[in-house]
Amino acid sequence: MPKPLSLPFDPIARADELWKQRWGNVPAMGAITSIMRAHQILLAEVDAVVKPYGLTFARYEALVLLTFSKEGELPMSKIGERLMVHPTSVTNTVDRLVRSGLVAKRPNPNDGRGTLASITAKGREVVEAATRDLMAMDFGLGVYDAEECGEIFALLRPLRIAAKDFEEQ
Repeated sequence: MPKPLSLPFDPIARADELWKQRWGNVPAMGAITSIMRAHQILLAEVDAVVKPYGLTFARYEALVLLTFSKEGELPMSKIGERLMVHPTSVTNTVDRLVRSGLVAKRPNPNDGRGTLASITAKGREVVEAATRDLMAMDFGLGVYDAEECGEIFALLRPLRIAAKDFEEQ
């Protein structure tokens, strides 16, 4: 799909001005719209980098998570918990990775009903290559320096705490 031409004005700033005229000053509207647009931009850029590996960013995250585990495998429930996604999404993600030969599934010997997902040798190769490519493009955040990336992380952290992603320490 061709990239649309740049507009001669910032449509989010324009919407913010129109919003102020109609409903009053609500800085959260401009902020949420900017965050949602940034999400679209970053997801498109990152997905374009991992697509040649047969991945989406969600599948890439699952592979990375498996590489972080001691044995290269985790229960499906733990994957969902760590990636903060619904069990159905985990199943779909892992099943696609299985079909690609990047992950294997087997019954969890410690839980009669559970399933373990294990990264394969091919999965390890793919995640290493995709990671090199993502790091080379700074995960789409190359317009920011390290300090600014830290500020973005810090600015969004209270929102994640309020959503109960984790307990504040």
